[in-house]
Amino acid sequence: MSPQAQAIIDSDIARILERELPWQDLNGSTVILSGASGFLAAYMLETLAALNARGASMRLIGLVRNLDKAQQRLGHLCADGVELLRQDIANPLRSDLPRADFIIHAASQASPKYYGTDPVGTIEANTTGTQQLLRHAQASGSQAFLFFSSGEIYGRPADPGQALSETDCGYLDPATLRACYAESKRLGETLCVSWHHQHGVPARIVRPFHSYGPGMDLNDGRVFADFVADVVVGRKIVLKSEGLALRPFCYISDATAGFFTVLLKGESGQAYNVANPDAEISMRDLAQTLVDLFPERRLGIRFDIPRSSNAYLQSAVSRACPSIAKIERLGWRPEIGIVEGFKRTIQSYL
Repeated sequence: MSPQAQAIIDSDIARILERELPWQDLNGSTVILSGASGFLAAYMLETLAALNARGASMRLIGLVRNLDKAQQRLGHLCADGVELLRQDIANPLRSDLPRADFIIHAASQASPKYYGTDPVGTIEANTTGTQQLLRHAQASGSQAFLFFSSGEIYGRPADPGQALSETDCGYLDPATLRACYAESKRLGETLCVSWHHQHGVPARIVRPFHSYGPGMDLNDGRVFADFVADVVVGRKIVLKSEGLALRPFCYISDATAGFFTVLLKGESGQAYNVANPDAEISMRDLAQTLVDLFPERRLGIRFDIPRSSNAYLQSAVSRACPSIAKIERLGWRPEIGIVEGFKRTIQSYL
C-alpha cells in the first residue's frame, strides 16, 4: 500500500476513534476477526491495532485464507499485537485457536463475480463458518459476537419508495445462483439469533449497504469499484446497464464506526442497518460525479451493456434504501458524503 493511501487510512482511523464509544471495554481482551484481510474487516483491524498503540493491550487474531496476501495488507500491524493465522472458515477451526472475548465474523465472498463461479464457497463461509465461530464463542464465554450480514438479505422490496427497516423482508427467489449470497446471509442471521436464544451467545448482526473507500478491491466486479478503477487508470467510465438503479453509499470510516457501535453497544439477537441513506445516488449520476471530481483527467462515460453472463450476476433490485433509525438510537450517524468519500477513495489509489 502506498504512503498516500496509508496516510488517508490513518486519518480515517483517527476519525473512527474520535467516536464516543466504550473503547475501554476492549482493553486486555482477545479479539478474533475472520476474513481479516477483506476490505471491511481490515479497517476494523487497523482500528483495533491503533487502540493497542494507545495502550489497549489486546491480543488480535486475524483469520485469513491467503496468508501472503494478508501480510501485504496487514503486515505493518504485527507490531501492534496482530497475529495472522491461515484459516478457511468453512473448514474445521484450528486446534490452537485461543478463547476469545470478542469474535467478529466478516469472512465472506461479497462480490457478485463469485456468485456465478463459486456459489458453494459463498454459502459455506456464511453458514458453516458462522456456526463454527458461534460454537467457539459459546465455548469461550465471549462478551460479544458480531456477524457481517448484508443489505442484500432484503431481497426485492415490496415498496421501493419506502425505507427498509430491520423488520422488512422482500422477495428473494432461492432457486437462482445469485441467491447463494443473500440466502446464506439470511441463514447466518438465523444461526446468530438461535445461538443467542438457546446458548446465550451475545450475537449481534450488522447489515452493510454499499460500503466503499481506500483498500477496496478494484477488480472485485462491483459497479462502483469498476468506476473508481476507470478513474484511476484514466479511461472513460463504463456503464454496463442504463445506470438507473439507486444505491446508498457509505464511506468506510463511517461504516467501521457503525460496526463498532453495534459490537460494543448493540442488543444481542438483533440486526442493524449500517448505511448512509443521505448518500443515495443512481449509478449514472455516480459516474458523472466521479468524472466531475477530476476534470483534469478529461474522462467521460460510455455504455457497454453485455448479454447475461455468470461473470457478473446483476441484481434485479432497482432501489433498496434503508432506514438507520435503529442504529441511530445507539448514537451513530454517518458523516461523510459522496463527493468527499469518493475523492478520498480515488486519491488513495493515485
